[in-house]
Amino acid sequence: MSSFLRRALRHRSFVVGAALTAFVLGMALLSLVWTPYSPTAINIRRRMAMPSADYWLGTDSFGRDVLSLILAGAQNSLTVGVLAVGGGLVLGSALGLLAAARRGWIEELVMRFADFTFAFPAILSAIMLAAIFGPSTMNSIVAIAIFNIPVFARVVRGSANAIWARDYILAARSAGKGSFRITIEHVLPNILAVIVVQATIQFALAILAEAALSYLGLGTQPPTPSWGRMLNEAQAMVFRAPFLAVFPGFAIAISVLGLNLLGDGLRDLTDPRLSRQR
Repeated sequence: MSSFLRRALRHRSFVVGAALTAFVLGMALLSLVWTPYSPTAINIRRRMAMPSADYWLGTDSFGRDVLSLILAGAQNSLTVGVLAVGGGLVLGSALGLLAAARRGWIEELVMRFADFTFAFPAILSAIMLAAIFGPSTMNSIVAIAIFNIPVFARVVRGSANAIWARDYILAARSAGKGSFRITIEHVLPNILAVIVVQATIQFALAILAEAALSYLGLGTQPPTPSWGRMLNEAQAMVFRAPFLAVFPGFAIAISVLGLNLLGDGLRDLTDPRLSRQR
């Protein structure tokens, strides 16, 4: 563990990504206990106020404090990301492990299901769900999770197939272990690093998807703060008050950049071939 930590601290992408991700996570945690003003408090007399000592990032067209909205929006984005990626990870990994363990027609069925699901990206799925059930945060989570299932299924199945070809798997079979036990004791622990790296990358994509859905009015609904909806509301004021679009856009960029750099760093650190080069 100490060796991994030393290599991690020397890896620039990992350090920068971890710092940016920790910053966004800190904003979300801070919003649970404190924000300068209530994110939903409207003050028409102070609408469109420029950044100042009273309102550090200014106010929007409804007089709401932009900093409070940014902090609370981080909580919403991370919540959607965790639930959506978590759901896709659990279901997709289970299908991928099943396909690698059983092979044959089961593997073919899982892979064709993944191909079919890829035909419905998160935004298209959200449009269909919104048309049936109405736009909401939960529909965004479900749509993004559905998109993540085939991603994890493919990654896990490919990595698990490589493990199933190893000699120690043959030894485990010779010892009388069944497919389920081999999957839990030998396959899953050896591909866990791959799953974590993929989850980090998908987390960044989930934040982008949530922002896009909220921007289109299909995701998080008022009065819950959302970075995507802040961008939607700011587009009509972009020439009068450009800061209204800059701050939520910067928050999205920082989150996605941090998670992508963190994912790249974890990939390098967990790849034995790259680890030997460092």
